[in-house]
Amino acid sequence: MEKMCTVALPLTMNSSEKQETVCIFGTGDFGRSLGLKMLQCGYSVVYGSRKPEMSSLLPSGTEVLSHSEAAQKSDIIIVAIHREHYAFLTELKEVLKGKILVDVSNNHKINQYPESNAEYLAQLVPDAHVVKAFNTISAWALQSGALDASRQVFVCGNDSKAKQRVMDIVRTLGLTPLDQGSLTAASEIENYPLQLFPTWRFPFYLSAALCLFFFFYCVVREVIYPYVYEKKDNTFFMAISIPNRVFPVTALILLALVYLPGVIAAVLQLYRGTKYRRFPDWLDHWMLCRKQLGLVALGFAFLHAIYTLVIPIRYYVRWRLRNITIKQVITKKEDPFSTSSAWLSDLYVSLGILGFFLFVLLGITSLPSVSNAMNWREFRFVQSKLGYLTLILCTAHTLAYGGKRFLSPWILRWCLPSTYILALIIPCTVLVIKFILIMPCINKTLMRIRQGWERNSEHSKSALNGKSDI
Repeated sequence: MEKMCTVALPLTMNSSEKQETVCIFGTGDFGRSLGLKMLQCGYSVVYGSRKPEMSSLLPSGTEVLSHSEAAQKSDIIIVAIHREHYAFLTELKEVLKGKILVDVSNNHKINQYPESNAEYLAQLVPDAHVVKAFNTISAWALQSGALDASRQVFVCGNDSKAKQRVMDIVRTLGLTPLDQGSLTAASEIENYPLQLFPTWRFPFYLSAALCLFFFFYCVVREVIYPYVYEKKDNTFFMAISIPNRVFPVTALILLALVYLPGVIAAVLQLYRGTKYRRFPDWLDHWMLCRKQLGLVALGFAFLHAIYTLVIPIRYYVRWRLRNITIKQVITKKEDPFSTSSAWLSDLYVSLGILGFFLFVLLGITSLPSVSNAMNWREFRFVQSKLGYLTLILCTAHTLAYGGKRFLSPWILRWCLPSTYILALIIPCTVLVIKFILIMPCINKTLMRIRQGWERNSEHSKSALNGKSDI
Protein backbone atom coordinates (compact mmCIF):
# COMPACT_ATOMS: atom_id res chain seq x y z
CA MET A 1 0.00 0.00 0.00
CA GLU A 2 2.89 2.35 0.72
CA LYS A 3 4.12 1.99 -2.87
CA MET A 4 1.01 3.77 -4.07
CA CYS A 5 1.94 6.90 -2.16
CA THR A 6 5.31 7.52 -3.80
CA VAL A 7 3.94 10.29 -6.03
CA ALA A 8 5.39 13.70 -5.18
CA LEU A 9 3.43 15.68 -2.62
CA PRO A 10 1.31 18.57 -3.94
CA LEU A 11 3.18 21.64 -5.14
CA THR A 12 1.21 23.72 -2.67
CA MET A 13 3.28 22.45 0.23
CA ASN A 14 5.85 24.95 1.51
CA SER A 15 8.61 22.35 1.85
CA SER A 16 9.20 18.65 1.70
CA GLU A 17 9.53 18.55 5.50
CA LYS A 18 6.28 20.31 6.32
CA GLN A 19 3.10 18.25 6.20
CA GLU A 20 0.04 19.75 4.56
CA THR A 21 -3.00 19.60 6.81
CA VAL A 22 -6.34 18.46 5.48
CA CYS A 23 -9.57 18.79 7.43
CA ILE A 24 -12.32 16.17 7.18
CA PHE A 25 -15.87 16.88 8.31
CA GLY A 26 -17.43 13.53 9.19
CA THR A 27 -16.18 10.48 11.06
CA GLY A 28 -18.09 7.76 9.20
CA ASP A 29 -16.62 4.86 7.22
CA PHE A 30 -15.57 6.97 4.26
CA GLY A 31 -14.15 9.79 6.37
CA ARG A 32 -12.10 7.34 8.45
CA SER A 33 -10.82 5.47 5.37
CA LEU A 34 -9.90 8.66 3.55
CA GLY A 35 -8.14 10.02 6.62
CA LEU A 36 -6.11 6.82 7.01
CA LYS A 37 -5.11 6.91 3.34
CA MET A 38 -4.00 10.54 3.66
CA LEU A 39 -1.95 9.77 6.74
CA GLN A 40 -0.17 6.98 4.86
CA CYS A 41 0.59 9.39 2.02
CA GLY A 42 2.16 12.09 4.20
CA TYR A 43 -0.72 14.41 5.09
CA SER A 44 -1.65 15.70 8.52
CA VAL A 45 -5.34 15.04 9.15
CA VAL A 46 -7.71 16.83 11.49
CA TYR A 47 -11.34 15.76 11.91
CA GLY A 48 -14.29 18.02 12.57
CA SER A 49 -16.99 16.24 14.56
CA ARG A 50 -20.17 17.00 16.48
CA LYS A 51 -18.79 14.83 19.31
CA PRO A 52 -14.99 15.22 19.40
CA GLU A 53 -14.80 13.09 22.52
CA MET A 54 -15.96 9.99 20.59
CA SER A 55 -12.79 9.42 18.58
CA SER A 56 -11.81 5.82 19.41
CA LEU A 57 -12.52 4.54 15.88
CA LEU A 58 -10.48 7.20 14.10
CA PRO A 59 -7.00 6.46 12.70
CA SER A 60 -4.14 6.89 15.16
CA GLY A 61 -2.22 10.11 14.58
CA THR A 62 -5.21 12.26 13.68
CA GLU A 63 -6.65 15.16 15.65
CA VAL A 64 -10.35 15.50 16.47
CA LEU A 65 -11.89 18.92 17.14
CA SER A 66 -15.20 20.68 16.77
CA HIS A 67 -16.19 21.71 13.26
CA SER A 68 -15.29 25.34 13.82
CA GLU A 69 -11.89 24.57 15.38
CA ALA A 70 -11.01 21.95 12.76
CA ALA A 71 -11.91 24.30 9.88
CA GLN A 72 -9.38 26.84 11.14
CA LYS A 73 -6.57 24.27 10.85
CA SER A 74 -6.70 23.88 7.06
CA ASP A 75 -7.82 25.63 3.89
CA ILE A 76 -8.98 22.32 2.37
CA ILE A 77 -12.03 20.76 4.00
CA ILE A 78 -13.45 17.45 2.82
CA VAL A 79 -17.18 17.34 3.59
CA ALA A 80 -17.83 13.63 4.19
CA ILE A 81 -21.39 13.94 5.45
CA HIS A 82 -24.81 13.43 3.89
CA ARG A 83 -26.65 16.28 2.21
CA GLU A 84 -29.44 16.31 4.79
CA HIS A 85 -26.88 17.31 7.44
CA TYR A 86 -25.41 20.29 5.52
CA ALA A 87 -27.53 22.85 7.39
CA PHE A 88 -24.99 23.40 10.18
CA LEU A 89 -22.46 24.68 7.61
CA THR A 90 -24.39 27.95 7.31
CA GLU A 91 -23.31 28.72 10.90
CA LEU A 92 -19.67 28.42 9.79
CA LYS A 93 -19.86 30.84 6.83
CA GLU A 94 -17.24 33.19 8.24
CA VAL A 95 -14.83 30.36 9.10
CA LEU A 96 -15.28 28.71 5.70
CA LYS A 97 -14.89 31.91 3.70
CA GLY A 98 -12.30 31.44 0.93
CA LYS A 99 -11.67 27.80 1.84
CA ILE A 100 -11.91 24.80 -0.49
CA LEU A 101 -14.86 22.52 0.31
CA VAL A 102 -14.62 19.08 -1.27
CA ASP A 103 -18.05 17.48 -1.55
CA VAL A 104 -17.85 13.65 -1.60
CA SER A 105 -21.53 12.87 -1.06
CA ASN A 106 -23.88 10.67 -3.11
CA ASN A 107 -27.65 10.26 -3.19
CA HIS A 108 -29.87 7.20 -2.86
CA LYS A 109 -31.32 7.47 -6.36
CA ILE A 110 -30.54 9.20 -9.65
CA ASN A 111 -31.60 12.88 -9.84
CA GLN A 112 -33.02 12.77 -6.32
CA TYR A 113 -32.88 16.56 -5.96
CA PRO A 114 -33.36 19.42 -8.46
CA GLU A 115 -29.70 20.43 -8.09
CA SER A 116 -26.60 18.41 -7.31
CA ASN A 117 -25.32 18.11 -3.74
CA ALA A 118 -22.23 20.11 -4.66
CA GLU A 119 -24.30 22.95 -6.13
CA TYR A 120 -26.52 22.91 -3.04
CA LEU A 121 -23.40 23.14 -0.87
CA ALA A 122 -22.19 26.10 -2.93
CA GLN A 123 -25.52 27.84 -2.31
CA LEU A 124 -25.24 27.30 1.45
CA VAL A 125 -21.64 28.58 1.62
CA PRO A 126 -21.33 31.01 -1.32
CA ASP A 127 -17.95 32.42 -0.25
CA ALA A 128 -16.23 29.02 -0.32
CA HIS A 129 -14.77 27.24 -3.36
CA VAL A 130 -16.75 24.02 -3.76
CA VAL A 131 -15.17 21.08 -5.62
CA LYS A 132 -16.84 17.75 -6.32
CA ALA A 133 -14.52 14.74 -5.94
CA PHE A 134 -14.01 11.26 -4.41
CA ASN A 135 -17.70 10.26 -4.65
CA THR A 136 -16.93 7.39 -7.07
CA ILE A 137 -14.31 5.84 -4.74
CA SER A 138 -15.58 3.59 -1.96
CA ALA A 139 -14.24 3.28 1.58
CA TRP A 140 -13.27 -0.32 0.77
CA ALA A 141 -11.25 0.81 -2.26
CA LEU A 142 -9.35 3.31 -0.11
CA GLN A 143 -8.60 0.65 2.52
CA SER A 144 -7.46 -1.91 -0.08
CA GLY A 145 -5.25 0.63 -1.84
CA ALA A 146 -7.57 0.77 -4.88
CA LEU A 147 -5.71 -2.24 -6.28
CA ASP A 148 -8.92 -4.11 -6.98
CA ALA A 149 -11.11 -1.14 -7.82
CA SER A 150 -11.27 1.81 -10.17
CA ARG A 151 -8.60 4.45 -9.60
CA GLN A 152 -10.54 7.14 -11.43
CA VAL A 153 -11.69 10.17 -9.45
CA PHE A 154 -13.98 12.58 -11.27
CA VAL A 155 -13.36 16.20 -10.28
CA CYS A 156 -15.33 19.33 -11.13
CA GLY A 157 -15.50 22.88 -9.80
CA ASN A 158 -15.81 26.51 -10.84
CA ASP A 159 -12.47 27.66 -9.38
CA SER A 160 -9.55 26.29 -11.40
CA LYS A 161 -6.98 26.80 -8.62
CA ALA A 162 -9.14 25.04 -6.04
CA LYS A 163 -9.79 22.22 -8.48
CA GLN A 164 -6.06 21.85 -9.14
CA ARG A 165 -5.35 21.62 -5.40
CA VAL A 166 -7.83 18.77 -5.09
CA MET A 167 -6.43 17.00 -8.15
CA ASP A 168 -2.95 17.21 -6.60
CA ILE A 169 -4.29 15.42 -3.52
CA VAL A 170 -5.93 12.77 -5.70
CA ARG A 171 -2.62 12.07 -7.47
CA THR A 172 -0.74 11.89 -4.18
CA LEU A 173 -3.17 9.21 -2.98
CA GLY A 174 -2.23 7.10 -6.01
CA LEU A 175 -5.51 7.76 -7.83
CA THR A 176 -6.21 9.24 -11.26
CA PRO A 177 -8.08 12.58 -11.38
CA LEU A 178 -10.34 13.25 -14.36
CA ASP A 179 -11.28 16.93 -14.83
CA GLN A 180 -14.97 17.11 -15.74
CA GLY A 181 -15.18 20.90 -15.97
CA SER A 182 -17.37 23.27 -13.99
CA LEU A 183 -19.59 22.47 -11.03
CA THR A 184 -22.58 21.93 -13.32
CA ALA A 185 -21.05 18.51 -14.10
CA ALA A 186 -21.60 17.47 -10.47
CA SER A 187 -25.08 16.09 -11.21
CA GLU A 188 -23.67 13.68 -13.76
CA ILE A 189 -20.77 12.72 -11.49
CA GLU A 190 -23.16 12.03 -8.61
CA ASN A 191 -25.20 9.75 -10.87
CA TYR A 192 -22.19 7.57 -11.81
CA PRO A 193 -22.18 5.39 -8.65
CA LEU A 194 -25.95 4.90 -8.91
CA GLN A 195 -25.96 3.54 -12.45
CA LEU A 196 -26.35 -0.23 -12.67
CA PHE A 197 -24.49 -1.60 -15.70
CA PRO A 198 -25.56 1.24 -18.05
CA THR A 199 -23.69 -0.14 -21.08
CA TRP A 200 -24.66 -3.73 -20.27
CA ARG A 201 -28.43 -3.33 -20.11
CA PHE A 202 -29.11 -3.76 -23.81
CA PRO A 203 -26.87 -6.88 -24.11
CA PHE A 204 -28.44 -8.40 -20.98
CA TYR A 205 -32.01 -7.71 -22.06
CA LEU A 206 -31.34 -8.92 -25.59
CA SER A 207 -29.61 -12.11 -24.47
CA ALA A 208 -32.38 -12.79 -21.95
CA ALA A 209 -35.03 -12.33 -24.66
CA LEU A 210 -33.15 -14.65 -27.04
CA CYS A 211 -32.73 -17.30 -24.35
CA LEU A 212 -36.40 -17.22 -23.38
CA PHE A 213 -37.55 -17.34 -27.00
CA PHE A 214 -35.35 -20.26 -28.00
CA PHE A 215 -36.02 -22.11 -24.74
CA PHE A 216 -39.78 -22.11 -25.25
CA TYR A 217 -39.25 -22.78 -28.96
CA CYS A 218 -37.27 -25.92 -28.07
CA VAL A 219 -39.83 -26.94 -25.45
CA VAL A 220 -42.54 -26.84 -28.11
CA ARG A 221 -40.47 -28.87 -30.57
CA GLU A 222 -38.83 -31.38 -28.26
CA VAL A 223 -41.16 -31.74 -25.27
CA ILE A 224 -44.72 -30.83 -26.24
CA TYR A 225 -44.65 -32.23 -29.79
CA PRO A 226 -43.43 -35.76 -28.77
CA TYR A 227 -45.95 -35.84 -25.92
CA VAL A 228 -48.86 -34.92 -28.20
CA TYR A 229 -48.04 -37.41 -30.96
CA GLU A 230 -46.12 -40.18 -29.17
CA LYS A 231 -47.02 -39.74 -25.47
CA LYS A 232 -43.31 -39.52 -24.67
CA ASP A 233 -42.19 -37.69 -21.55
CA ASN A 234 -39.13 -35.64 -22.57
CA THR A 235 -39.42 -33.04 -19.83
CA PHE A 236 -35.93 -33.97 -18.57
CA PHE A 237 -34.58 -32.38 -21.78
CA MET A 238 -35.15 -29.01 -20.12
CA ALA A 239 -32.21 -29.59 -17.77
CA ILE A 240 -29.33 -30.11 -20.22
CA SER A 241 -30.42 -30.90 -23.77
CA ILE A 242 -32.47 -27.76 -24.38
CA PRO A 243 -30.04 -25.35 -22.65
CA ASN A 244 -27.26 -26.87 -24.75
CA ARG A 245 -29.23 -25.86 -27.82
CA VAL A 246 -30.19 -22.42 -26.49
CA PHE A 247 -26.71 -21.30 -25.38
CA PRO A 248 -24.80 -21.87 -28.65
CA VAL A 249 -27.63 -20.35 -30.68
CA THR A 250 -27.66 -17.25 -28.45
CA ALA A 251 -23.85 -16.98 -28.56
CA LEU A 252 -23.78 -17.15 -32.38
CA ILE A 253 -26.54 -14.58 -32.81
CA LEU A 254 -24.96 -12.18 -30.31
CA LEU A 255 -21.59 -12.54 -32.05
CA ALA A 256 -23.24 -11.72 -35.37
CA LEU A 257 -24.94 -8.72 -33.76
CA VAL A 258 -21.49 -7.40 -32.78
CA TYR A 259 -20.63 -6.97 -36.47
CA LEU A 260 -24.07 -6.22 -37.89
CA PRO A 261 -24.09 -2.49 -36.91
CA GLY A 262 -20.75 -2.04 -38.68
CA VAL A 263 -22.11 -3.34 -41.98
CA ILE A 264 -25.32 -1.32 -41.52
CA ALA A 265 -23.21 1.81 -40.98
CA ALA A 266 -21.20 1.04 -44.14
CA VAL A 267 -24.38 0.56 -46.17
CA LEU A 268 -25.75 3.88 -44.85
CA GLN A 269 -22.56 5.70 -45.80
CA LEU A 270 -22.67 4.21 -49.30
CA TYR A 271 -26.33 5.15 -49.66
CA ARG A 272 -25.82 8.71 -48.41
CA GLY A 273 -22.50 9.19 -50.18
CA THR A 274 -20.98 10.96 -47.19
CA LYS A 275 -19.61 10.29 -43.71
CA TYR A 276 -20.68 13.71 -42.37
CA ARG A 277 -24.26 12.75 -41.48
CA ARG A 278 -25.03 11.33 -38.07
CA PHE A 279 -26.14 7.76 -37.72
CA PRO A 280 -29.54 7.15 -36.12
CA ASP A 281 -29.47 7.16 -32.32
CA TRP A 282 -30.36 3.48 -32.12
CA LEU A 283 -27.39 2.60 -34.32
CA ASP A 284 -25.05 4.81 -32.27
CA HIS A 285 -26.19 3.12 -29.06
CA TRP A 286 -25.85 -0.30 -30.67
CA MET A 287 -22.28 0.38 -31.82
CA LEU A 288 -21.26 1.65 -28.37
CA CYS A 289 -22.25 -1.62 -26.67
CA ARG A 290 -20.63 -4.02 -29.14
CA LYS A 291 -17.90 -4.95 -26.66
CA GLN A 292 -20.50 -5.91 -24.07
CA LEU A 293 -22.45 -7.93 -26.65
CA GLY A 294 -19.29 -9.84 -27.54
CA LEU A 295 -18.43 -10.60 -23.91
CA VAL A 296 -21.95 -11.83 -23.18
CA ALA A 297 -21.74 -14.00 -26.30
CA LEU A 298 -18.43 -15.42 -25.04
CA GLY A 299 -20.12 -16.28 -21.75
CA PHE A 300 -22.79 -18.29 -23.56
CA ALA A 301 -20.09 -20.00 -25.65
CA PHE A 302 -18.37 -21.07 -22.41
CA LEU A 303 -21.66 -22.49 -21.12
CA HIS A 304 -22.10 -24.42 -24.37
CA ALA A 305 -18.60 -25.89 -24.05
CA ILE A 306 -19.20 -26.95 -20.43
CA TYR A 307 -22.62 -28.47 -21.18
CA THR A 308 -21.14 -30.37 -24.13
CA LEU A 309 -18.42 -31.88 -21.92
CA VAL A 310 -20.99 -33.44 -19.56
CA ILE A 311 -22.94 -35.19 -22.34
CA PRO A 312 -21.09 -38.55 -22.01
CA ILE A 313 -21.93 -38.85 -18.28
CA ARG A 314 -25.66 -38.17 -18.71
CA TYR A 315 -27.96 -41.05 -17.74
CA TYR A 316 -29.99 -40.66 -20.95
CA VAL A 317 -26.90 -40.92 -23.17
CA ARG A 318 -25.47 -43.90 -21.28
CA TRP A 319 -28.89 -45.61 -21.40
CA ARG A 320 -29.13 -45.18 -25.17
CA LEU A 321 -25.60 -46.49 -25.73
CA ARG A 322 -26.26 -49.59 -23.61
CA ASN A 323 -29.50 -50.31 -25.44
CA ILE A 324 -27.93 -49.86 -28.88
CA THR A 325 -25.03 -52.12 -27.90
CA ILE A 326 -27.31 -54.84 -26.50
CA LYS A 327 -29.56 -54.65 -29.55
CA GLN A 328 -26.59 -55.07 -31.90
CA VAL A 329 -25.33 -58.04 -29.88
CA ILE A 330 -28.74 -59.77 -29.95
CA THR A 331 -29.35 -59.15 -33.66
CA LYS A 332 -25.66 -59.74 -34.48
CA LYS A 333 -25.70 -56.65 -36.69
CA GLU A 334 -23.67 -53.49 -36.66
CA ASP A 335 -24.15 -50.14 -38.30
CA PRO A 336 -21.94 -49.70 -41.36
CA PHE A 337 -19.20 -47.08 -41.03
CA SER A 338 -19.99 -43.87 -42.92
CA THR A 339 -17.00 -41.85 -44.04
CA SER A 340 -19.15 -38.83 -44.84
CA SER A 341 -20.72 -38.89 -41.36
CA ALA A 342 -17.25 -39.18 -39.81
CA TRP A 343 -16.08 -36.19 -41.84
CA LEU A 344 -19.07 -34.12 -40.75
CA SER A 345 -18.62 -35.09 -37.11
CA ASP A 346 -14.90 -34.33 -37.02
CA LEU A 347 -15.38 -31.15 -39.01
CA TYR A 348 -18.12 -30.02 -36.64
CA VAL A 349 -15.91 -30.57 -33.58
CA SER A 350 -12.78 -29.07 -35.18
CA LEU A 351 -14.57 -25.92 -36.33
CA GLY A 352 -16.11 -25.55 -32.90
CA ILE A 353 -12.73 -25.79 -31.15
CA LEU A 354 -11.08 -23.29 -33.51
CA GLY A 355 -14.02 -20.90 -33.31
CA PHE A 356 -14.06 -21.08 -29.51
CA PHE A 357 -10.29 -20.46 -29.36
CA LEU A 358 -10.58 -17.29 -31.46
CA PHE A 359 -13.65 -16.29 -29.45
CA VAL A 360 -11.59 -16.46 -26.23
CA LEU A 361 -8.77 -14.54 -27.94
CA LEU A 362 -11.20 -11.75 -28.84
CA GLY A 363 -12.39 -11.63 -25.25
CA ILE A 364 -8.83 -11.41 -23.89
CA THR A 365 -7.83 -8.61 -26.26
CA SER A 366 -10.87 -6.59 -25.18
CA LEU A 367 -9.45 -6.34 -21.64
CA PRO A 368 -8.00 -2.85 -21.02
CA SER A 369 -4.70 -4.26 -19.73
CA VAL A 370 -4.23 -6.16 -23.00
CA SER A 371 -5.67 -3.63 -25.45
CA ASN A 372 -3.52 -0.85 -23.95
CA ALA A 373 -0.42 -2.84 -24.91
CA MET A 374 -1.50 -2.90 -28.57
CA ASN A 375 -1.43 -0.13 -31.14
CA TRP A 376 -4.59 0.81 -33.01
CA ARG A 377 -3.75 -1.24 -36.10
CA GLU A 378 -3.08 -4.38 -34.04
CA PHE A 379 -6.27 -3.94 -32.04
CA ARG A 380 -8.32 -3.34 -35.17
CA PHE A 381 -6.80 -6.41 -36.86
CA VAL A 382 -7.73 -8.66 -33.94
CA GLN A 383 -11.21 -7.26 -33.34
CA SER A 384 -12.15 -6.91 -37.03
CA LYS A 385 -10.23 -9.43 -39.14
CA LEU A 386 -10.02 -12.19 -36.54
CA GLY A 387 -13.51 -11.29 -35.36
CA TYR A 388 -14.99 -12.01 -38.77
CA LEU A 389 -12.91 -15.20 -38.97
CA THR A 390 -14.43 -16.24 -35.63
CA LEU A 391 -17.91 -15.56 -36.98
CA ILE A 392 -17.14 -17.61 -40.12
CA LEU A 393 -15.82 -20.57 -38.07
CA CYS A 394 -18.77 -20.52 -35.65
CA THR A 395 -21.24 -20.29 -38.55
CA ALA A 396 -19.48 -23.17 -40.31
CA HIS A 397 -19.56 -25.11 -37.02
CA THR A 398 -23.34 -24.74 -36.98
CA LEU A 399 -23.66 -25.71 -40.64
CA ALA A 400 -21.57 -28.83 -40.06
CA TYR A 401 -23.78 -29.70 -37.08
CA GLY A 402 -26.82 -29.67 -39.36
CA GLY A 403 -25.00 -31.75 -41.95
CA LYS A 404 -27.25 -34.00 -44.02
CA ARG A 405 -30.31 -33.07 -41.92
CA PHE A 406 -30.14 -29.43 -42.86
CA LEU A 407 -32.86 -29.40 -45.51
CA SER A 408 -34.59 -32.67 -44.61
CA PRO A 409 -38.37 -32.22 -44.29
CA TRP A 410 -38.61 -34.80 -41.48
CA ILE A 411 -36.87 -32.46 -39.01
CA LEU A 412 -39.84 -30.07 -39.16
CA ARG A 413 -42.22 -30.32 -36.24
CA TRP A 414 -45.46 -28.39 -36.63
CA CYS A 415 -43.67 -26.69 -39.53
CA LEU A 416 -41.04 -25.41 -37.08
CA PRO A 417 -37.40 -25.88 -38.20
CA SER A 418 -34.57 -26.72 -35.82
CA THR A 419 -33.07 -23.91 -33.76
CA TYR A 420 -29.72 -24.06 -35.53
CA ILE A 421 -31.44 -23.12 -38.80
CA LEU A 422 -32.89 -20.00 -37.18
CA ALA A 423 -29.50 -19.23 -35.64
CA LEU A 424 -27.88 -19.05 -39.09
CA ILE A 425 -30.13 -16.29 -40.45
CA ILE A 426 -28.37 -13.27 -38.93
CA PRO A 427 -24.76 -14.57 -39.16
CA CYS A 428 -25.19 -15.55 -42.82
CA THR A 429 -26.78 -12.18 -43.57
CA VAL A 430 -23.85 -10.34 -41.96
CA LEU A 431 -21.27 -12.44 -43.80
CA VAL A 432 -22.99 -12.02 -47.19
CA ILE A 433 -23.24 -8.23 -46.80
CA LYS A 434 -19.63 -8.05 -45.59
CA PHE A 435 -18.50 -10.11 -48.59
CA ILE A 436 -20.27 -7.65 -50.89
CA LEU A 437 -18.73 -4.66 -49.11
CA ILE A 438 -15.16 -5.94 -49.47
CA MET A 439 -15.52 -6.37 -53.23
CA PRO A 440 -12.95 -3.99 -54.81
CA CYS A 441 -15.47 -1.86 -56.71
CA ILE A 442 -17.55 -1.23 -53.56
CA ASN A 443 -14.74 -1.15 -51.02
CA LYS A 444 -12.90 1.54 -53.02
CA THR A 445 -15.92 3.86 -52.93
CA LEU A 446 -16.49 3.18 -49.25
CA MET A 447 -12.87 3.98 -48.38
CA ARG A 448 -13.05 7.27 -50.32
CA ILE A 449 -16.20 8.24 -48.42
CA ARG A 450 -14.50 7.50 -45.10
CA GLN A 451 -11.56 9.66 -46.19
CA GLY A 452 -13.85 12.68 -46.70
CA TRP A 453 -15.14 12.30 -50.26
CA GLU A 454 -18.81 13.25 -50.76
CA ARG A 455 -20.91 12.17 -53.70
CA ASN A 456 -22.83 15.45 -54.02
CA SER A 457 -19.91 17.76 -53.25
CA GLU A 458 -18.61 20.01 -56.05
CA HIS A 459 -15.07 19.69 -54.69
CA SER A 460 -15.34 15.91 -54.68
CA LYS A 461 -16.69 15.90 -58.23
CA SER A 462 -13.81 18.04 -59.45
CA ALA A 463 -11.33 15.80 -57.62
CA LEU A 464 -12.93 12.79 -59.25
CA ASN A 465 -12.50 14.41 -62.70
CA GLY A 466 -8.86 15.25 -61.99
CA LYS A 467 -9.50 19.00 -61.69
CA SER A 468 -8.55 19.38 -58.07
CA ASP A 469 -5.87 21.90 -57.16
CA ILE A 470 -4.12 19.33 -55.01
